[in-house]
Amino acid sequence: MRQKCVFSVMVILLLALSSCGSTRTVAGGSVDERLSIKNVIRNHEAAGLQFRTLSGRLGIDYSDGEDSQHVTVSLRMKKDEVIWLSAPLGVIKVLITPGRVSFYNKLNNEYFDGDYSYLSEILGSDVDFDKLQNLLIGKSLMDLEGRNYSLRHSAEAYEIQPKTALELYKFLIKIEPQHFRTAAQEMAQPAMNRIMAVRYTRYQEVQGQFLPEAVEIDAIEDDEKITIGIDYKQVELNRELRFPYKIPKGFNPVALQ
Repeated sequence: MRQKCVFSVMVILLLALSSCGSTRTVAGGSVDERLSIKNVIRNHEAAGLQFRTLSGRLGIDYSDGEDSQHVTVSLRMKKDEVIWLSAPLGVIKVLITPGRVSFYNKLNNEYFDGDYSYLSEILGSDVDFDKLQNLLIGKSLMDLEGRNYSLRHSAEAYEIQPKTALELYKFLIKIEPQHFRTAAQEMAQPAMNRIMAVRYTRYQEVQGQFLPEAVEIDAIEDDEKITIGIDYKQVELNRELRFPYKIPKGFNPVALQ
């Protein structure tokens, strides 16, 4: 079984975010079968979140079938550059950049400082900074304008997947019809029995933009399954932020299994 720790919970919360201000839940809309795949993709890209920074507090429920946890963390993010997380009193901090994944745990006097292989192991799919950022703002994992895709119409969503099977992955994205945000997406590696499924169960409107409000995540490998539920509180856009992070002296590197 993969290592069970608060860090595992904290990094998976990066799969979704929301924003601040007066909000309302977004629901409804109907699929228009007259829309072409080109129009669906264009509308989805136009609905993308525009921001410089994000900050807030997030609550995460985590279960792996044996253990369950609930944590609340502070989050700060600068688009395309850094994602920073801190548990209460700074006992655990996480720093993720395009080239680095790092955390330290004051409870165990341990730290990790390395690449994305551990996140990929937790999530059941190869990930990098761009994929994390796309997931957390409700954007497609894959570049929908860089490949030939097929379109299916279900009762509740536009379903898009590559016309030609990818070498290592199977990919599916469902786009909701009201505001063309991501309803769900799934990336699987059949040869490795790995799958990551993300469901954006509610959206909210904030300052004219539509953002995730509640997200459910399943990360599966062989017979192991991690389930995550995320709620979002006190999140704000475009504040000036600092990202304090320094691994304390005397901490021991941890070998993650």
